[in-house]
Amino acid sequence: MNQVLITLAAVVLSPIVGGLLTGIDRKITARMQNRFGPPILQPFYDLFKLFSKETIVVSNTQILYAFLFLMFNIVAVVMFVLKMDLLLILFILAFATTALILGAMATNSPYSRIGAHRELISVLAYEPVLIAMIVAIYFVTGSFNIEDILKHRSLLILDLPFIFIAFSYVLTIKLRKSPFDLSTSHHGHQELVKGITTEFAGPVLGLIELGHWYELVLLLLFMWLFFAKNIFVAIVAILICYFLEIIIDNISARLTWKIMLRLTWSVAFGFALVNLIWVYIKYRLL
Repeated sequence: MNQVLITLAAVVLSPIVGGLLTGIDRKITARMQNRFGPPILQPFYDLFKLFSKETIVVSNTQILYAFLFLMFNIVAVVMFVLKMDLLLILFILAFATTALILGAMATNSPYSRIGAHRELISVLAYEPVLIAMIVAIYFVTGSFNIEDILKHRSLLILDLPFIFIAFSYVLTIKLRKSPFDLSTSHHGHQELVKGITTEFAGPVLGLIELGHWYELVLLLLFMWLFFAKNIFVAIVAILICYFLEIIIDNISARLTWKIMLRLTWSVAFGFALVNLIWVYIKYRLL
């Protein structure tokens, strides 16, 4: 019964938190651009408007892929709050991204397909770093299970500082913010054509936006793991990191996919690899 209540709370509260954070993002972005900006609740108004529109799709399979994108993200969030296997959660998150890519590829729109190709490149950039993060957590805690990870005697950030830096780096890619908003952008400051979501509209686009809110909450929960021993410190760290992501988004120009791939594999994965070797020696060899 307790697990059912936790599941319902996660399903209901996650989009509320994700929508509020998106609204705060828009408000801060507007202030940085010397605009008043929309109300913080504007993402919810936009979502309700999308669901009130007629369903028009280029290909009927788009509906399926948008639904799968949402469902995979919901399942990943629920599995996290139920303290299940972290590696499996990462795989399900990858399935969600794959569904979004397939939905974009289901049309003949060149903009949509280019967005899908760029999203694939982004996956190639950040996925090795995320896998390295999960493996490093396993070396430190001896388990992929979140319940066992939370029993670790100290803050994970103390053992995995470079992993945290690498994760913060790829978080910019996962949130599709500048300078790595190659496949699409959640703001209008980059382009009018929305890349991977160009051919989605109405309720189908609403499903994707809702899925993005669940995805945002899940990524912040990953960050929470590093500070889970102290709730106050975890909340402050998450808010600071999210605010920094907004700042980076507004002061950076978009990079090319080649630069993104090169920087992520050299800088972010380099940091992750150094920390991975360090914890392996510390917890497995010594």
